[in-house]
Amino acid sequence: MSWRGAALAALLLLSGCGSSNYSWGWYVVSPFDPRGRKNLGFLIDGLSSTLLISAVSLGFSVVLGVVLALMALSRSGPARGFARVYVECLRAVPMLVLLLWVYYGLPVVFGLEFGVFTAGVITLALSDAAFEAEIFRAGIQSVPIGQVEAARALGLRPWPVMRRVVLPQAIRRILPALGNQFIYVLKMSSLVSVVGLQELTRRANELTVVEYRPLEIYTLLVLEYLAMILVVSFLIRRLERRLS
Repeated sequence: MSWRGAALAALLLLSGCGSSNYSWGWYVVSPFDPRGRKNLGFLIDGLSSTLLISAVSLGFSVVLGVVLALMALSRSGPARGFARVYVECLRAVPMLVLLLWVYYGLPVVFGLEFGVFTAGVITLALSDAAFEAEIFRAGIQSVPIGQVEAARALGLRPWPVMRRVVLPQAIRRILPALGNQFIYVLKMSSLVSVVGLQELTRRANELTVVEYRPLEIYTLLVLEYLAMILVVSFLIRRLERRLS
């Protein structure tokens, strides 16, 4: 769906054309109503938590993903085996289940207790790293072997070859996939609301309990996530053009 179609659908929804029986109460999130402005401020305050936990989680997952990709491509059998088991297991576990286990299971099993933000970062990073590892592995393998051989012929050791020659080219090739993963993490951060993080979804749930207007509040929540993801997609496309 194009942006024009999405805008038209949003306008139809906001105008109440989709239902003739429902009495819309947009005053609860209207910037022209004192009560609505207060509710809007309450919702928007959760935006910083959503962006922060997504950015921190992505940073850790990229680092871990690179390490796992290098292990998967190494000559060490145990390293390749560990990377393979990690990727297959973490991709198979639903993120919500992993979050609940990290938050409620680790204190019981290992005596490790984390706050909601830390538990969310650990869950998002561990889960996303399994996908990042495969993306980086494919990107590294896509670099022509002649580039590596030329760098070695110049006397570079394996790690400088990887850092200066292979990874810069691989990152340019996999940037669209990395952008998709950031969008994925941004959306999956809403799951951390289950354990109490005061991000967008959690605040929308709490406001719904107070105002008893779930349709209006959750519609606004959808539009908030839509706006964030459109902005992120725009920035990623600009970065792609610059690196191309």
